[in-house]
Amino acid sequence: MKTKNTTKENMKTLKNTTKKSEKKPFFSRMKHLIENANAWGVFVMGSTFVLMFGSAYLAYILQNDFTQLHLERRSTMIGFIFMIVAAAFFVFKLSFFIYTFIRFLKYKAIPSVSDEELPTVTVIVPAYNEGKQVWATLKSLAESDYPEDKIQLLAIDDGSKDDTWTWMQEAKKELGDRVSICQQPKNMGKRHALYRGFNEGTGEIFVTVDSDSIVDKDTLRNLVSPFIVDENCGAVAGNIRVLNNEKEILPKMLDVSFALSFEFVRSSESTLNSVLCTPGALAAYRATAVFGCLDEWINQTFMGQASDIGEDRAMTNMILKQGFHVLFQRNAFAYTNVPEKYKGLYKMFIRWGRSNVRENIQMSKYVFTNFRKGPKTGTRLLFFSQFSRIVLCYPFVLFMLVFVLTHPLLFLSSTFVSILVLSTFPVLFYAKRYSLSESVWAYSYSVLFTFGLFWITPYAIATASRSGWLTRELPQK
Repeated sequence: MKTKNTTKENMKTLKNTTKKSEKKPFFSRMKHLIENANAWGVFVMGSTFVLMFGSAYLAYILQNDFTQLHLERRSTMIGFIFMIVAAAFFVFKLSFFIYTFIRFLKYKAIPSVSDEELPTVTVIVPAYNEGKQVWATLKSLAESDYPEDKIQLLAIDDGSKDDTWTWMQEAKKELGDRVSICQQPKNMGKRHALYRGFNEGTGEIFVTVDSDSIVDKDTLRNLVSPFIVDENCGAVAGNIRVLNNEKEILPKMLDVSFALSFEFVRSSESTLNSVLCTPGALAAYRATAVFGCLDEWINQTFMGQASDIGEDRAMTNMILKQGFHVLFQRNAFAYTNVPEKYKGLYKMFIRWGRSNVRENIQMSKYVFTNFRKGPKTGTRLLFFSQFSRIVLCYPFVLFMLVFVLTHPLLFLSSTFVSILVLSTFPVLFYAKRYSLSESVWAYSYSVLFTFGLFWITPYAIATASRSGWLTRELPQK
């Protein structure tokens, strides 16, 4: 059996190809990129650079207009106040970036402990309308380099409407007693599927893996090793890369974005023992930490409605609240499928945005208390950075709209120049870690996010009380 773009063999081939391409000279890599790029990809990338460099030239021509605009703002009370607030926010974000970069330089992944030291683990794979992919996920987990007598693999079909259960049964036939499968009586949501896994699991550590993800052979042992090294560790976040990034443009963009989000941001957060979100695609939790908040987690509500999204961020928040450390393991990889179309992308971001709003509110209730031993200033800075984006969201969107209406050329030129400047860091970061030729997708992603996804955060704030996963339903016929 074989699944398209998701088998372990295909994943290894993709990784080996990437590693080999990194060793080639720059011009050879660019030639390879051009020869294998589709017309739409070339158009998008070319348009991105034309817009950025064209805008840089336009900004140069419009220098006098920018000077006049600044003078006009200073002459009014509202404009002056906005400039002060914007300048203060810029100074804070720049200082926070430098702080994050310094913390990143201090990060080191914890190497795997010996087989004898490895704890017993229960790996929970909740699945809904995942079809054939769940088979590939279970196969990759079963092939893990982890003592067989210390691993319990649970797959839970959350009332799927497709053939997910059939593929779970195929995995059961192939793997035998190495995997246990079960069905929910109806679709109850990912949180309830995980809840069942937590209650049925027997391991000292729970590992959650999304049913559209593939793991490396050494992922599990690397992921759980911090629990042995740090007795205060309550949760560990894995390193997420994009699996379906060979052809479609959006996955290519997201792969660069994920590298920065995980390997830069979460590395920094880990040095503060305060990773704010352990991703559903790959995360590990100490069983005692889970049971310390399990009832609160499964019964969580927001504005009177049961919470059926953001289960990973909520669990992380509640474990941090108990005083545990939450770490990141850069050497524990999972490769996950991401949306390939704009509609799926914005629905995913809306779900994440709503969860972010809810959990920042929850975090505000304990982060300034003596919630754990040791330093807490770094954790509070992380919270303040996230919360400030929510608080200032509407004022900045309003300013942007006014700017667009009153000075469209100045807005466009300054925005594209900002993208050129600010996106260069993720480009360099990805180029250093993986591939220079693929890193330039960071520019296109920034353009997409600025002009096509800017509305996500204000919309998520306004609709934070709404429930619903928004994705993974079967297409309507």
